[in-house]
Amino acid sequence: MRNPRVAALVYDGLCGFEFACAAEVFGLPRPELQPGWYRFETCAARRGSLRGQYGMRVMADAGLERLAGAGTVIIPGWTGIDVPVPARVLDALREAHARGARLLSICSGAFVLAATGLLDGRRATTHWRYADALQRRYPRIAVDPAVLYVDEGQLLTSAGSAAGLDLCLHLVRRDHGPDIANQVARRLVIPPHRDGGQAQFVERPMPRRETNALSKVIDTMHRRLARPQPIAELAAMAAMSERSFMRHFKEATGMSPASWLISARVDRARELLEGSSLSIDAIAGECGFGSAITLRHHFRRKLGTSPSAYKARFAQAPRANRG
Repeated sequence: MRNPRVAALVYDGLCGFEFACAAEVFGLPRPELQPGWYRFETCAARRGSLRGQYGMRVMADAGLERLAGAGTVIIPGWTGIDVPVPARVLDALREAHARGARLLSICSGAFVLAATGLLDGRRATTHWRYADALQRRYPRIAVDPAVLYVDEGQLLTSAGSAAGLDLCLHLVRRDHGPDIANQVARRLVIPPHRDGGQAQFVERPMPRRETNALSKVIDTMHRRLARPQPIAELAAMAAMSERSFMRHFKEATGMSPASWLISARVDRARELLEGSSLSIDAIAGECGFGSAITLRHHFRRKLGTSPSAYKARFAQAPRANRG
């Protein structure tokens, strides 16, 4: 990492959780990871006390001129997606980018990054509630509402609030490798990598009876991942026709039963790879893939790596005391 300075943009109406995500990952002193760890500071368009959510008050360390010297600039949300971004903020972000800084947005901060024009012709994401608005307002951006974050090299965007942690950890992994990212994740008590996207969090109101019926079916599917799960059996469990079950399942989860099963089985495989000594063949059987070849196919398609490579990166090392 050429420049360890991380500058977080703070503003009136500062989104507290998004800012805390950045501060916790990049601003918390970590003497065990020195030297070379990040140097965190806050920058604002004006001096003085700034209002934040939840009654917070924030005093920035510096003005916008310091953004130009940062290696990474973080935009932790924005006061509102319809609130214009001051021209001097946009100019400072463009200058920082031109000097080689990475610009990272969390949640609604994507609207600030989009307003610079730097995202034109690139992929980006934001909270699923704002994705349509971002696409309408900035049609030259390829908005992907399904992912947790998008890494376009110098420009990185994350989905809703907690996805900011996923993106920050991804940047730590990029800069310092998987071992350090895992160590930071353990301190935060969160997974070092979350598979899947935002679809599982999208509000999809359903009648209570159907929600309960599907909830029981999904719980059963989780418990029986190693077994075949024919649609006819699942539909009967939900007291629906196969066609109705398929439709309601996709409305509730954002994917078909077959796609959901593959995702659940890959997630279970990840758990076993990280925390067990089972062979790849044994894990394939435990997860319902049947063979190591099938497991490798779906694992690589979902995660972009092989089970063996994943285990080498994320398997927990034995410890005398896990505290």
